[in-house]
Formats: sequence, structure tokens, C-alpha cells
Amino acid sequence: MILRHDLLAQFDGLLQPERFKDYGPNGLQVEGKAEIRRIVSGVTASRALIEAAIADGADAIFVHHGLFWRGMDGRITGWMKERIRLLLAHDINLLAYHLPLDAHPTLGNNAQLGLRLGLQHDTTFGDQNLGMVGDGSFANAATLAAQVQQTLGRAVTCVSGAEAAPIRRVAWCTGGAQGFFEGAIAAGADAFITGEISEPQAHLARETGTTFIAAGHHATERYGAPAVAAHVAQQLGLEHRFIDIDNPA
Repeated sequence: MILRHDLLAQFDGLLQPERFKDYGPNGLQVEGKAEIRRIVSGVTASRALIEAAIADGADAIFVHHGLFWRGMDGRITGWMKERIRLLLAHDINLLAYHLPLDAHPTLGNNAQLGLRLGLQHDTTFGDQNLGMVGDGSFANAATLAAQVQQTLGRAVTCVSGAEAAPIRRVAWCTGGAQGFFEGAIAAGADAFITGEISEPQAHLARETGTTFIAAGHHATERYGAPAVAAHVAQQLGLEHRFIDIDNPA
């Protein structure tokens, strides 16, 4: 058992949210019981995750996507009311870390995705240095896309203007980082992996010969939250379980 403020201090010390300009509050978003024995981690603080955490006996939920975002409607009604009602009714703490969880050099979403793909970053790029770049060895775009698809267990969107060219430098940034594509090209990447694709990226890929792979927002961000929560739980002697709520996005 550990006190809530000690758990929060452990997460803050590890992820250093003060270093980031983010889109919402990092840290404790909904206050629950003071004593913590069991943590459930997940990607998003959805109703399904909250209900699963309740069934699992969680005292705290640790997620990447919390409840509150800059510019959102601040009224607690509808689906928002129901999520908060469940948390308060069961006295469960909700902790959320967005960009700090993406960026951690070993446990974050980007580092953990790279680990699973066999990629080790040697430099960073993009806004707040969130993107990662490292050496790869792939015969062509199709080979890389097949590895990403097999690793994540879902279909990917792959656009390349140089289908036969080998890939030696790979850049990646999980989630909705399609806007980082030009930065990846400038960093010398032969391919860029992220979660989503928008209309401009297909043209840029064809015109620059740089492969663009969209592998799913949720699918690319399934690894940071359980890695961080498991690390902290082990340090503090807490129980931990990752619950993955499927999302096709």
C-alpha cells in the first residue's frame, strides 16, 4: 500500500510533465481514495476501461488519454458525467499523462513501439523532440509495412513513392503525429511510422520517395502506459494490470 500523493510524486518524477507544453492536464485528474494497492493501466479513460478497472478492484487508473483537453466543453453532462460518476462512486483515482508518456526515452510510447519493431533511436525530431529516428534494415517499403502489421496485429496504410528502394533510416511518432512527416523527411528518414494519415501525407510520400505508414492511433499507443505503470508498481510494491480496450482507430 502507498499513499496517493506518493504515487503521484513517483509518476511525476519519472515522466517530468513540467517539461512539456501539452493539450491537457498531466497527473491526477480525478481524486479517489488516499491509499493505493492496485493500479490498472490503459490507453484511454473510456467508460469501458473504467468499468473494467472497477471489476478488477483498482484503486487507481493510469492512462495516456485522460478526460480533459484544452478547448473542450467544460460541462459535466452525458458521457463525461457517467465516466466521472463511476470514478467517484468507486473512489478511484484517475492519473493521465499525455506527451510526457509519449516522450519517455525508454518506457514511453515511442520508445516502446521502437522496441517492438526492433528499432533503437539515436536522435529525436519534431515539436518538443517527441519523434524518434534510428537505423533500420528493410529491403523495401512493403517489407517494413509487413513487419509493422505483424507486430501490431492490424492492417496498416502504407504509401511510398519509392517502393523498391531499401529503407535504412526510420522515423516514428505514435498516435496522431501525421503532421511530423515533413520533419521526419528533413531528418533524413526513408520511412515514417505513426498512427494516422491525413490527405497531404499521401502526396508528400509519393513526391519525396519517403514511405509513410499509418498503423493506428490506439494500436501504436498500447505500450507506454503499461510499461510505465508496471515500472512504478514494481518499485512501490503495488499490483498492476494492463487492460486493453479494443479500438479500431
